[in-house]
Amino acid sequence: MDVTLLGTGAPAGLPRPDCPCAACAAAQGPDARAATALLVDGALLLDLTPGVAFAAARAGHSLGGVGQVLLSHPHDGPAVEVPAGLPHPGRVPDGRELALLTGHRVRAVALDAPGTGYAVTGPDGERLLYLPPGGAPAGLEEPAGAYDLVLADVVGRPDALARLRAVGAAGPTTDVVAVHLDHDVPPGPELRRRLAAAGARAVPDGTTLTVGSYEDVPDVPRRTLVLGGARSGKSVEAERRLESFPDVLYVATGGTRGGDGEWAARVSAHRERRPGSWRTAETCDLVPLLAADGPPLLIDCLSLWLTDAMDAVGAWDDAEWAGGGERALRRRTRELTDAVRATRRTVVAVSNEVGSGIVPATASGRRYRDELGRLNAAFAAECEHVLLVVAGQALVLRG
Repeated sequence: MDVTLLGTGAPAGLPRPDCPCAACAAAQGPDARAATALLVDGALLLDLTPGVAFAAARAGHSLGGVGQVLLSHPHDGPAVEVPAGLPHPGRVPDGRELALLTGHRVRAVALDAPGTGYAVTGPDGERLLYLPPGGAPAGLEEPAGAYDLVLADVVGRPDALARLRAVGAAGPTTDVVAVHLDHDVPPGPELRRRLAAAGARAVPDGTTLTVGSYEDVPDVPRRTLVLGGARSGKSVEAERRLESFPDVLYVATGGTRGGDGEWAARVSAHRERRPGSWRTAETCDLVPLLAADGPPLLIDCLSLWLTDAMDAVGAWDDAEWAGGGERALRRRTRELTDAVRATRRTVVAVSNEVGSGIVPATASGRRYRDELGRLNAAFAAECEHVLLVVAGQALVLRG
């Protein structure tokens, strides 16, 4: 089964008409995208968009063999003209299945937003799932197996992919292609980076995909360290890297700090950002978590883990530091990095980068700065992917 993406953009396209934003200004050439529409084996058209016949011609296809046109979501603005020769577009009721004369079967998937998803099975058994913009499956039951191809709003609704993964509808060999791409993420390298972190990819308009071909599925980094200064966006970046995966365990190393209202507000803001399916553990005992099997870990953050470890070894007292505290901290750091090296879990860790600012005025402050630099370097050495976040922009240092 072949699928030609006649468009891969949001309903308004990319760039949006008359939008002055930086993402739209950069969406030129192969990064410019028409509204998403799919042509399946020349026989089934999913979503009717302006200029769809010209888009098909540019991709080397004709719409003359299309026997069914299905819409996945409500269209805003003026009505789209139906090209001559095409059947009138319609929608399949949720849960119903439509059998085409070409041997394709189309089942309508209920969503948690206005619209309809379509699961298409080809004559030879290949399976694809197409979801509309802003939509995620509602009440998804465990399918017979993973889809070969998923086309979804990965940027706008990463939780949709998480739901599919939770029930096995998207597996390690599923080719996940992002569609309905809008101006939320700058096109080009930044878009590719974010999608790769979710195990997804984007392709230009006019691309034909062979369902069941897996060679282009990105490998998701198993261990990632996200560095950054205060309010740099490092925690948001770390959370974004796992929001398309279900059952994430968020490890908060800072505790609750009873009575500290400002800290409580920070913790609340973090909790509100996280998906509801994530669990939280407040602990600095990271080694057992890294050694155990389980869902991905998001550790936020290593700098607070270091504070706890330095408290435990008496690092703030010069005599205790010289009398064995330094050796004890080195041992704790080595145990942590050894556990990161040996872990089988997906891990995203956050840490502060403090070595580029003003030199602390106190000996204990300088000690903390130095030890955090050593910890960051040792932890980064065990990670496949290392990022530095500056002003909300992620710079790839490794991976």
